[in-house]
Amino acid sequence: MKIRLGYVAIALKLDKVTSSSPVTYKKYSSLSSKREQLSLLTRVTKSNLHDLIKILNYNAKQEIHFYRMTSKLIPLATHQEVLWDYSKVIQEECQEVADLIKKYDMRVDAHPDQFNVLNSINEAVIEASIQSLLHQLHLFELFDIKSPQLVLHVGGKAGGKEAALERFIQTFHRLPPNIQKALIIENDDKVYSADDVLKLCQTLNIPMVLDIHHHRCYNEGIELQPLLESIFKTWDQNPWPPKVHISSPKEFDTDRRHSDYIEIEDLLRFIELVQPLNQDLDIMIEAKQKDLALYRLIQDIKVARPHWKWLDGTTFEV
Repeated sequence: MKIRLGYVAIALKLDKVTSSSPVTYKKYSSLSSKREQLSLLTRVTKSNLHDLIKILNYNAKQEIHFYRMTSKLIPLATHQEVLWDYSKVIQEECQEVADLIKKYDMRVDAHPDQFNVLNSINEAVIEASIQSLLHQLHLFELFDIKSPQLVLHVGGKAGGKEAALERFIQTFHRLPPNIQKALIIENDDKVYSADDVLKLCQTLNIPMVLDIHHHRCYNEGIELQPLLESIFKTWDQNPWPPKVHISSPKEFDTDRRHSDYIEIEDLLRFIELVQPLNQDLDIMIEAKQKDLALYRLIQDIKVARPHWKWLDGTTFEV
C-alpha cells in the first residue's frame, strides 16, 4: 500500500511567509473611505495569495503532494458588514495557484474553523456556517480544484448526542449540492467517536476522515481495527484515497493538545493495524512544527523501517 504524508498550512522552513495575514473589522471600519478599505483588503489578500504560491512552489520542490490550505486566505470575506467582491482583484494570483495545483497534481483541501457548526440549535449559526462553506468552495472554484474537500466536525451536542446527530442529518439535506459533495466528516476528541461518525457518514454517503489521536482520546470503548475497513469504504466513490489525521499528545496519552512532532510509534502502530487491508492512504500530520514535523517523521521512519520503499520525498510503500 502507498502512503503519502502532508502537513497543515504553514511552512516553517520559509521565513516570514504566511498565507493567513488578517484584517480586523476594527481596522477596516476605522478607515475613512471605501477606497481605503478596499485598498487594505486587496493588499493583504494579494500578500496572502503570493505567500500561498510560495508555499505551493516549496511543496512541489520538496515533493509534498498533500497540503491543507488555510481557511483564512481572504480577510473579512464573509463578514456581513463587508462582503467584498475579492474575486475581481485576484484573478492573476488564482490562476497561478490553479496552474501549480494542476501541474504537480496536488491534493489541497481545507478545514474550516470550529465556528462552522451545522447541527447548531441556532439557525443564525447554521446560516453563517453555510455562507462560510460556500466561500471556501468559491475559492476552490477560483483555484480550479475539481474535487474540493472540506473537513468538518459534527459539532455540538445540545439536546443530547442522538438529537444533535439528527439535526446534522436534517441540515445536510438542505445544503446546496456542492457543499454536500465536498463535505468530509472527522471524529473528534470529546463528543463524536469514530463509530458515531462512521455511522453518520454511511447514512449520508459521504467520506469519513479518521483522526487517530482523537480516537485515542475518545472512543467509548470501541476498538479501531474493526472499524477500519468500513471507514475506508466511505471513500469508494471519491477520486482521492482515504484521508487520515495523525498527531501525538503533548504530554500524556489522552492529552488533546498536539505535540510539536509525531512520535514514530504512533505512526508505526497505525500502519501495522491497517497493513492487512492494503489500502492506499493520505496521512495529514497535525503537529505544531508543521513541515518540520513532516521531515523529522520521514527520517524516523527510515531508521525504524529501513526496508520500506520510498517512491519520492514524502511517499512510501509498505
